Amino acid sequence: MMQHAQEPELTMEIGNTVAPGRNAPSQAALRAALDAAAAQVETRPDLALAAANEALRAVPGLPPALFVGAQALRRLGRPTEACARLALIPGGLRRPAMVLWEHAQAASAAGRSDEAITVLEALTEAQPGVASGWLLLASELRKAGREEDAWRADLSAVHASSRDPDLLAAATDINDGKLDEAEAKLAARAARLPDDPVGTRMQGEVKWRRGDMTEALRLLERAVALAPGFDLARDFLVRLLMQVNRLPDALVHAEMLAKSPVAGAAADLILSSVLVRLGDQERARTIYERMLAAQPEQPLLWQNLGHVLKTLGEQGGAIEAYRTAVTQQPALGEAWWSLANLKTVKLEAGDIAQMETALAGLEAEAGRDEDVFHLHFSLGKAYEDAGDVARSFEHYDKGNRLRRSLVGYDPDLLAAEAGAAAATFTSAFIAEMGEGGCPAEDPIFIVGLPRSGSTLVEQILSSHSAIEGTMELSEMMVIAARLQSRIDEGEFADFAAMVRSLGPVERLRLGEEYIERTRVHRKTDRRRFTDKMPNNWQHVGLIRLILPNAKIVDARRHPMSCCFSGWKQHFARGQTFTYDLTEIGRYYRDYVRLMAHYDAAAPGAVHRVIYERMVADQEAETRALLAYLGLPFEESCLEFHRNTRAVRTASSEQVRQPIYTDAVEHWKAFAPWLGPLEAALGDVATCYPEVPAELLA
Repeated sequence: MMQHAQEPELTMEIGNTVAPGRNAPSQAALRAALDAAAAQVETRPDLALAAANEALRAVPGLPPALFVGAQALRRLGRPTEACARLALIPGGLRRPAMVLWEHAQAASAAGRSDEAITVLEALTEAQPGVASGWLLLASELRKAGREEDAWRADLSAVHASSRDPDLLAAATDINDGKLDEAEAKLAARAARLPDDPVGTRMQGEVKWRRGDMTEALRLLERAVALAPGFDLARDFLVRLLMQVNRLPDALVHAEMLAKSPVAGAAADLILSSVLVRLGDQERARTIYERMLAAQPEQPLLWQNLGHVLKTLGEQGGAIEAYRTAVTQQPALGEAWWSLANLKTVKLEAGDIAQMETALAGLEAEAGRDEDVFHLHFSLGKAYEDAGDVARSFEHYDKGNRLRRSLVGYDPDLLAAEAGAAAATFTSAFIAEMGEGGCPAEDPIFIVGLPRSGSTLVEQILSSHSAIEGTMELSEMMVIAARLQSRIDEGEFADFAAMVRSLGPVERLRLGEEYIERTRVHRKTDRRRFTDKMPNNWQHVGLIRLILPNAKIVDARRHPMSCCFSGWKQHFARGQTFTYDLTEIGRYYRDYVRLMAHYDAAAPGAVHRVIYERMVADQEAETRALLAYLGLPFEESCLEFHRNTRAVRTASSEQVRQPIYTDAVEHWKAFAPWLGPLEAALGDVATCYPEVPAELLA
């Protein structure tokens, strides 16, 4: 029997309901016998039934005996007989709550949903604060095809549980950060009420706060299985699934959430977020446009619509959406930055004045850091376009300093991890590991730094008839992080030991996992696809182990140009190394060191595209790139700017134009302020595109 927050109480007196026969036992004896029988219902229902029958022979129609007998019959797998007995208890739908509860469970077990629903509707009307009645009612309504009514019943169950003192106490502990206390309270409650969806969801939240995402997801999935109409739990589940990049699963739950009879704008927004992550920009656009048609005074929605239109290449519509957003909310920093970040748009003097006014108003407010740093980046771009380099750098610098204070990044840790990878993936180690991994030739990894020309390379490749351009995929990083966690948790002493443990079977499984997890991003039948996550340079060795036939393209740009461009670019997420000139210089140097190591350990495994050479002679560089991939040259690759595919990166507008050389040495205008970057790069900058001898050692 399912147990939930509480069960209805039963008060049934033996009294003089039925006149006893001449030789009937006393009321006290009957009460004692039936109390003993009731105590045996769960453990020995056969004995409980025998005692109830004995009481009924002594006092035919005795309600407590009918009730105990019905309880025993249901537990013996005879629910139809249980229903018959319960029907003999007088009072109909006004019988005591426990009788109605038992009748509902018996009718449910007998497959008599209509009867169960009738009884449960009476029970929940009489005791609306008892979650168990609502949950069973929801289950029976679903069996009857009454989905909307079932959803509302689930919501009523959640509402009933929200007043449970045990759950309120646990919620207080969670909010106060007392996770041990909350976990203990919830565990004790789960032992008593294992099928309570609200308690289960709260257990999932505790696990999530502890960083145990696997267990958090399991508990959230169980909570929505117990109560499919538990919208808050499903919303939480969708967000967690997005965090771990289980996007197809997130879509299933987001679409279900959007069907809720009480679904509001929040359900539409989370669905559109999943669709954007999956690359279904058109469907997300439809949702935003529908919502704005109903309520046009929604600056955040206009901003989101602008993001989608930008990705789809509809620059005019994106500009209009962003400008509508800042008109409605002048201090909306992200919308201003999104407008400035359309590299082909120049903000005018009027825009600068509006942003300066908004910034002056924000800097005195607490909790508006995100708007503040977005406005600084936007003003940096606006003054740069206006030719005021000093004021441009001032705003870029302020934006970066504020953003850096809000993110966690350890350059020493990155350097150590890159060093560990270099020390592990020697030519001898690669030979020792031998063959293995998934033989699929589908992926083309484009690695390097952001703003290195990688989007240009991707756009050229995706213009080939055999290659589908996807986006920056996080699947390889998810796999790498999971493997790293095995070291962090003490399973392996170091990186080399962990990698060495990957035998042929596990390498095959990991490679197949990557192929399967990325399948959702593939919208065509082209046999090859790009993964343009730049940070995958850190995982080239792992890629070679688990996907030995995958191709790896290293997009490289002059370090001063690349790093400065990355530093003045605010990224929506990730790339936490870009907000300090010294740190981004160190990052570039660590990248060059590791890639040089791979070049020596596995010559020819990685193909390098030098941005300045691609700009100078696109055809020659494109032919060499396609030759590395084993593909014939196609003229369409030279006309990449005609490609209408969706592009989500900062270069989305630039790659819709023919190659231009304006940005190659743009950094030199800011040279007086770039000393920290130049010092961090050292001879990597002066030797470019060659690698300094020190890094080759």
